[in-house]
Amino acid sequence: MIHDIPKPDISPAFTVEDIHKIRAWDYERLKDATREEYRADTERRAERTRRAINDMRCAKATQPCL
Repeated sequence: MIHDIPKPDISPAFTVEDIHKIRAWDYERLKDATREEYRADTERRAERTRRAINDMRCAKATQPCL
């Protein structure tokens, strides 16, 4: 089960403490998740990043991208 826990507040300086907050938040969110839920959550979050990378590549490309 993935818990709906609010994201932590991150400082503009992005310190080591912020990294600790993110890791603790991620642990609490996924501590009771099944392997399938964990994989699905990871895939869902990774897809956004893949799309953003593809968009950047397409913006630099001379040929149109799909």
